[in-house]
Amino acid sequence: MDKIGLVTITYNSADVLQPFLDCVWRQTHDNLMLYVIDNASQDATCSILEKENDSRLKIINNSTNFGVAKANNQGIESAITDGCDQILIVNNDVEFETTLIEKLLQGQAEKSCSLVTPKMMYFDNPNHIWYAGSWFIKKKGYSPLHRGMKQLDEGQYDEIVEVEYAPTCCLLAKKEVFQDIGLMDEKYFVYFDDTDFSYRVWKDRRHKMFYYPDVKFYHKVGSLTNSFNKKGDKIFRGDFFIQQNIKNHIYFLKKIGGFFAYAFIVWLFFKNNTRFIVNPQIRKNFKTWLLINKSYFEGVRM
Repeated sequence: MDKIGLVTITYNSADVLQPFLDCVWRQTHDNLMLYVIDNASQDATCSILEKENDSRLKIINNSTNFGVAKANNQGIESAITDGCDQILIVNNDVEFETTLIEKLLQGQAEKSCSLVTPKMMYFDNPNHIWYAGSWFIKKKGYSPLHRGMKQLDEGQYDEIVEVEYAPTCCLLAKKEVFQDIGLMDEKYFVYFDDTDFSYRVWKDRRHKMFYYPDVKFYHKVGSLTNSFNKKGDKIFRGDFFIQQNIKNHIYFLKKIGGFFAYAFIVWLFFKNNTRFIVNPQIRKNFKTWLLINKSYFEGVRM
């Protein structure tokens, strides 16, 4: 029975952490270790973790917020060192059924693949899809848009299929993937780190990734990164999301290289400024406009 190392990152995660821990400890596949990498939480996260008495829990406390990619690498390296056969990178703003790991392993064996990811639903709208597979779209700057997002789940995506991208909200990978492809690129603080990793896996061709739909998995979207802010009855994109998303997309395209990728970087300058004008989810003020353009050139310099 494979030993599974679950890797999750906490940062002020107190509001979502306990339900996640309960889901982990109830797994039918119990040959596991849970690696929690805490990025200097200031809330009750650490006290919640300290109350857990399961010997399969290993906590790594960072003195500062290292971001997602570096913290994931800490967990992955620790899991491999401890003899884990596979790594399950998973958010803690999620809840899932007791057979999650068992089913992912089943799907992995069925397709003889190295990586497998489940269907993911909105926690606050559990009949609607957040992720049902994804592929890189060149004309979107290689952005891997989620199939089925916000659609009512009527079984339309219930076939096991090979995919090119999976969010690290939940991705099971054999340790050999990291040994062959490498770890997460730590230049990404958050966002596009999983895009970059999936792209490298896809381009390398040695490891296949499959989407496995027969899993109950619910994501509390945006609960940890403040990707949206609410003001009155309006919802706006958060400044942190805008900054990280813009600069990291440009860095990702620079890594891909070639004429099309660099042409798309130029196109993004005009697209981002147009989006500022027409997108109702972006605040119309000088501060936001400056942030958009500052983030663009940060990405160019990365």
